Amino acid sequence: MARAAAGREGWQGLPCRGGHGPPSPRPLTLVVPGHLLCRLHFPQLALRRRLGQWSCMSRPALKLRSWPLTVLYYLLPLGALRPLSRVGWRPVSRVALYKSVPTRLLSRAWGRLNQVELPHWLRRPVYSLYIWTFGVNMKEAAVEDLHHYRNLSEFFRRKLKPQARPVNGLHSVISPSDGKILNFGQVKNSEVEQVKGVTYSLESFLGPRTSSEDLPFPSATPFRNQLVTREGNELYHCVIYLAPGDYHCFHSPTDWTVSHRRHFPGALMSVNPGMARWIKELFCHNERVVLTGDWKHGFFSLTAVGATNVGSIRIYFDRDLHTNSPRYCKGTYNDFSFVSHANKEGIPMRKGEHLGEFNLGSTIVLIFEAPKDFNFSLKAGQKIRFGEALGSL
Repeated sequence: MARAAAGREGWQGLPCRGGHGPPSPRPLTLVVPGHLLCRLHFPQLALRRRLGQWSCMSRPALKLRSWPLTVLYYLLPLGALRPLSRVGWRPVSRVALYKSVPTRLLSRAWGRLNQVELPHWLRRPVYSLYIWTFGVNMKEAAVEDLHHYRNLSEFFRRKLKPQARPVNGLHSVISPSDGKILNFGQVKNSEVEQVKGVTYSLESFLGPRTSSEDLPFPSATPFRNQLVTREGNELYHCVIYLAPGDYHCFHSPTDWTVSHRRHFPGALMSVNPGMARWIKELFCHNERVVLTGDWKHGFFSLTAVGATNVGSIRIYFDRDLHTNSPRYCKGTYNDFSFVSHANKEGIPMRKGEHLGEFNLGSTIVLIFEAPKDFNFSLKAGQKIRFGEALGSL
């Protein structure tokens, strides 16, 4: 009886022959419930309702629900998910999507992995693959035997033969590391170029002038003018990118005295040239260690910028520095002064002296004061090695 009742509801005006015969060949009319009819004729309506539910969710939950769709949106060919934009859904931007990747966690995990001691039989195959991939020149290494390096971390931080990098004594500023010149020149309008056409704020990068020895400046004074201490001088900058296959230690670029260290905890996004063109103020978002002091022409600073898979940034004379910590407050920084009652001058550094190291490739940014006739002997995009001239008077 229930089946017969269902049949009477589903088909209208259809006589049955004794209750068992097939229906007559008259035209049939299908009766569909209202909610199913809406979904058949208006498939976008249900999706709109679903997206409306998302709009009522909290921001973290909404990001979590939208993230998988965004990944598919950029990965699937021929814009398979683009019809979703017609019903109000918008993918997360590529920059925001990349920023949501836990690069600090991945970098710490990579740092732990680098410290795992490799079996003796596995060292040569692993290091040979790395050498082939990134074009490492092991003939320059102080120890060429691959079995000598117990783990990847030791291999990354390998030392060079003394004669492999002669220090240029004729020029006042040398390259502190191996790498590629991304940009250089005068600092104008308190803005610095990380790559051609993409700038970042000098004050955001270095942080405010808070030292007790600094002179008070009016609030309207440009930040660049706060750094230039001598009349007639200009402010210059140079950006050097260290690729994974480069020598990972960095050295003093000139004779100067380091008086202050400022550590900015932050993200660890990739700093390769392509990413630097893509993300504005990338260097200001990433973790970095800013060393400031003076040289014979005034203000001088060297900044080591962290990057993805850089387990740590190490400064040899600063034992209190700890980078890539699990927790940090965004937008904060930690100051440390090397000037004390016992040492009123700071840390003197000679040109070419060992200064620090990365656990993988990253970026060095030099910002310094010099007379107007200072000239760089560089070309944007060129490869450079530690000890070669950056510029001179």
